Amino acid sequence: MSFLDTHLLNIVVFLPLLFAALVALLPASENGQIRTVTFIAMALDLVFGAWAYMAYVPGGAEFQLEYRARWFDLFGTSYHIGVDGLAVSLLLLTVFLGPLVVLASTTYIKFRIKEFHLALLVLQTTMLGALVSLDVLLFYIFFEAMLIPMYLLVGVWGAEDRQMAAVKFFLYTLAGSLLMLVAIIAVYFISSPVGARSFDYASIYNGLLDANRQLSACTAAGSCDSLTGLAATLHTWGPWLFAAFAIAFAVKVPMWPLHTWLPDAHVQAPVAGSMILAGVTLKMGTFGFWRYAIPFFPVATQQARPFLATLAVIGIVYGALMCLAQRDIKKLIAYSSVSHLGYCMLGILAITAEGATGSAYQMLNHGVSTGALFLLFGYLYERRHSRLMADYGGIAKVMPVFTAAFVIITFSSIAVPGTNGFIGEFLVLLGTFKSDLGEAAGNPHLTAVFGAFATLGVILGAAYMLWMVQKVFFGGLTHRENQHLTDMNLREGLTVLPFIVLVAVMGLQPQPFLDRLAPSTDRFLARARVGTPGATVQEDQLRVEVMSLPSRQVVAAPSAPVPLAAAPAVPSPRQ
Repeated sequence: MSFLDTHLLNIVVFLPLLFAALVALLPASENGQIRTVTFIAMALDLVFGAWAYMAYVPGGAEFQLEYRARWFDLFGTSYHIGVDGLAVSLLLLTVFLGPLVVLASTTYIKFRIKEFHLALLVLQTTMLGALVSLDVLLFYIFFEAMLIPMYLLVGVWGAEDRQMAAVKFFLYTLAGSLLMLVAIIAVYFISSPVGARSFDYASIYNGLLDANRQLSACTAAGSCDSLTGLAATLHTWGPWLFAAFAIAFAVKVPMWPLHTWLPDAHVQAPVAGSMILAGVTLKMGTFGFWRYAIPFFPVATQQARPFLATLAVIGIVYGALMCLAQRDIKKLIAYSSVSHLGYCMLGILAITAEGATGSAYQMLNHGVSTGALFLLFGYLYERRHSRLMADYGGIAKVMPVFTAAFVIITFSSIAVPGTNGFIGEFLVLLGTFKSDLGEAAGNPHLTAVFGAFATLGVILGAAYMLWMVQKVFFGGLTHRENQHLTDMNLREGLTVLPFIVLVAVMGLQPQPFLDRLAPSTDRFLARARVGTPGATVQEDQLRVEVMSLPSRQVVAAPSAPVPLAAAPAVPSPRQ
């Protein structure tokens, strides 16, 4: 492999941080230079991120573009990064949003511009680092580090109640993260014997695999009294450890009823904060369930599935009903995130091929559609400085191009056929209904009731989004202030256009994206069904294979000095 192949992910992750050091050296008064350098950093990161996405081969190894180096040998942790199909897809979404977030903030952010762009660049590195980490402790460090720049984005550049929203966001996510840290340390100690302990993802998962098989078999048999060793430990403590991981990720998603920090954070955050929060940060919760919580504890997952699926469905319907009750446009979009991410969780918990694929695709769709909605409303707020629907009405007459863009993104959000949102929601619902047939094949299942209530969310989603569009854009121009609103300018159009293109491409040609997600989906399903009687699982999809830890550099001991040969006698000049 070439140097670039080996270090491509390092470049993608740390390029924003390198440019952050450059921005830190610029004078605070050079606003134009700061914005330009930050945009160049994000654009270059997009190029390298797209390169990594294209370099990932769906039929190859599970984790590709790996890099591993010794870090803290004493604690069994290494600097280990790599991507599978889901991680590289979310990585592409993250670098796609980067330059657009910078462009969206050009006129929105008017003070502490240097500090704002530093926060954006640092946040970009932490999000990318969490996605590519293959060491659980390294993942936790990046996962936790995201809190600081996001807290600053909301707390410094947010709206009138920004400090309350920032503190609430920080406390909720920090509490969940600390629970996960305890669980990470616990699995580190129980997954391997003394002398072989490691925080590496493959080491922990493979160390738990045989015990999970035994535990699943005895659970199906109805008696686990004879378990010993690690299987007995998982039988006693596995549900608690799973709960710790699940709570941390459920807060981040956020699942109902742990969602209350999200509407406040979205409403108070600047447009860049809302775009990143909806586009990437919330996906760390669904990604965490997919990568860590469910594969580590498949038996505890099966036991908790009805409960978690119930929370997911409640989130779908509750979020939609709350949207219908809103008069604040930004809060309506925020609650729609609660509803849409409920579909992502339901698809994961269906444990069917269609459900898992739809969930992964919906993670990408939500980042595109909801990120674009926050972007468009940010442009509208800059002109009118109001979030209330009652202050608008009829603005399609003066902003026809802006209205057309908003309607297209709305169609994506409500999953109109031909848009990206339709593919994800259709697969999630199909997978949920198919899960009801899983018991015949020996696979755990969810009843059709879950699919029926989730379908209700689709109907309500169309209702609240179209109602909001009608109230804001159509009808008569009843407010004099709206008569002089300007339509979308060139910069704004160039920022919105990539979203519209993705809505069409992902809706009409989803297969290239699904091809990269398929290997991750297959392995996720195999690991979620470990030991389930009657489940068809390919053995080669169960174990995690990664590159080995580089050997230590051994310096050879210096050899004994070799005596110099005696020099020949030099004749004297007198002789």
